[in-house]
Order: sequence, then structure tokens, then C-alpha cells
Amino acid sequence: MSIKKKLGLGIASAAIGISLVGGGTFAYFNDVETTNNTFAAGTLDLGIDKETIISIDNIKPGDRFFRYFQLSNDGSLDMKEILLNSTYEVSDKKGDNAGEDFGEHIMVEYLYNASGKDTVIFQKTLAEINENPVQVLKNFPAGAKNAKFTVQFEFVDNGEDQNKFQDDALKLTWTFDAKQQDGSNK
Repeated sequence: MSIKKKLGLGIASAAIGISLVGGGTFAYFNDVETTNNTFAAGTLDLGIDKETIISIDNIKPGDRFFRYFQLSNDGSLDMKEILLNSTYEVSDKKGDNAGEDFGEHIMVEYLYNASGKDTVIFQKTLAEINENPVQVLKNFPAGAKNAKFTVQFEFVDNGEDQNKFQDDALKLTWTFDAKQQDGSNK
């Protein structure tokens, strides 16, 4: 065996010996603690006390209709805002509307009743709010009292011939869309 091989073998043997001696004599204290953590998502649950807010027949220009309903925050998360999405379809039974929109003749006055006082949120025709979301409530905390609303619908008498709307129907769909509060540091 050459001197280089003997020297290399000697160094390797020494390294193995030192590691065995050092590994066998090393000791330390140890303590382990375990934590159990949970991430639970909250719920955003908007409630309404009526499936149908208004359903009325035989209306004529000048008629007004008042309806009342309540929204509730039935979830565990605060709501940043509630938007009203409004859509409608007109059934022109005689086909004589000549491009005039029945929704332009139905005025909506939307009121919020806070502490016995009505506050006008908006006053617009159905045509103006059609597919144009409107904020109807801001900052609705979880567990808060129900929010009370009054809606007045009016078939506006514009002083002109509105015979073209006789026997027509308007199917209105209102969708209330609750948005969560912005995320926060917890």
C-alpha cells in the first residue's frame, strides 16, 4: 500500500472515530408543546321577511302603493353594504307601446325607517334603477335589529294619453346583495 493510501485511510478512520465519540457523548434537554389552532369562517346571511313585496292588479295612472318589509343580518359577520339589484320585464299584451317603456312610468320612493324616522334613500323610476344597483343600507352589523323599509310605488300620471299601457303587466325582480366588511387584522 502506498503512503498516500495509508495516509488517506488513516484520516478517514480518525474522522469516523471522532464522529462516533462526539455523537455518543452529545446530550441536551428537550421539551415539546403542541397547540391546537382553528380557522373558522363566519357567515354572511341576509334575511328578508317577505318573498313578495308587491303584487297588485288593476292599477291606473295616479295610483300609489305603499309596502313595508324588513331586512335582517342573520349571519355572524358584519355587512359593509346592501345593494338593491332591480330588473323587470314588460308584457305588452296588445303590442301597442311603440317602444315606450312601462317602467319609465312607475316611480319608486325607497325609504329607510331608522328610529321611527323615514329617510329617503332614492326616488327614481323603475327604468332608472333597472340593472343599475343602488345602495340601500350601509354598515349592517351582525346581531343588529332588523332594518325596516317602506317602498312607495306610483304609476305616474304624466297628463298625457297612457292608454297604450292598458292591460300591460310588469314583472319586477328585486335582489338584495349583501357585501362583507373589508378584511381586517385580527
